[in-house]
Amino acid sequence: MSQYIDIESLNQQIAIESRFLDALREAHASVIVGQEAMMHRLLVGLLTKGHILLEGLPGLAKTLAIKTLASSIDAKFSRIQFTPDLLPADIIGTLIYNPADHQFAVRKGPIFANLILADEINRAPAKVQSALLEAMQERQVTIGKESFSLEEPFLVLATQNPIEQEGTYPLPEAQVDRFMMKVVVGYPEMEEERQILRRNLNDHFSVSLKPVIHSSDILKARQSVQKIYLDERIEKYILDIIFATRYPERYQLKNLKPLITFGGSPRASIFLALAAKANAFLNRRGFVIPEDVQTMTKDILRHRIGLSYEAEAEGIHQEEIISQILAKVEVP
Repeated sequence: MSQYIDIESLNQQIAIESRFLDALREAHASVIVGQEAMMHRLLVGLLTKGHILLEGLPGLAKTLAIKTLASSIDAKFSRIQFTPDLLPADIIGTLIYNPADHQFAVRKGPIFANLILADEINRAPAKVQSALLEAMQERQVTIGKESFSLEEPFLVLATQNPIEQEGTYPLPEAQVDRFMMKVVVGYPEMEEERQILRRNLNDHFSVSLKPVIHSSDILKARQSVQKIYLDERIEKYILDIIFATRYPERYQLKNLKPLITFGGSPRASIFLALAAKANAFLNRRGFVIPEDVQTMTKDILRHRIGLSYEAEAEGIHQEEIISQILAKVEVP
């Protein structure tokens, strides 16, 4: 009974502490039509320190969604356009020699911001990608002999185009794992596109976004997400899903064994639990339910399952494997 009262009070607390989300959602809707799922994932990343990789065709508002989110928050924003001639120093900064006092001074790069848009990340060579991904993991940057911590909130939101192969440098699987989620952005519905069309043909339509929340609100919300109750049965459910990607035969999924070369790492378990908590927070709930886990599973796992040659030959994608796992693993 006491546990029920605790959960009830936690629900009320989360309902109060998540009110600021309304202002963010209104700001998003004033600029972007539809794409609620993408905005939802961006908020999950913001609430959990989870970097996000957005993959989708050109023109689907990936960059605009990130810029809209950044404009809605009173925080420092940097956009880095990745190109083949980009150098690591262009991202993290470098030492500049000052002839006046015969000393080197640190010039910080665009990575020193709260929200980083890494546009078309797969257009830069591996050395540049590694410089960014190291900063993402360590949350610090070393320039010369000095190390600099990156100020929180620190979030990297990267985009990539899935159809172009020429002039691109695909991210290695081990580095893609640094991203909490890989979000696939799809086409809008017809009615949504009708509204997009009308907005863009209307000369009088313009939106000037101002910050509606402060970065400190994000840091407080992250503490609230940590308070979300995660039952042991939900923990087991999360672990069963991840272990089913590694040992499908243990879950009566022998047909998946020849299709998977590697499954989710422990990082997948951690991120899935955090994402489920954030999803509960976004739904103004103080506890995690199985639907929270199911909602976030594909975004957490689609870049963490290695496909065999057999799977690729049969045209089987990670989403199909994840769907089979979710259908088979027992729900608490």
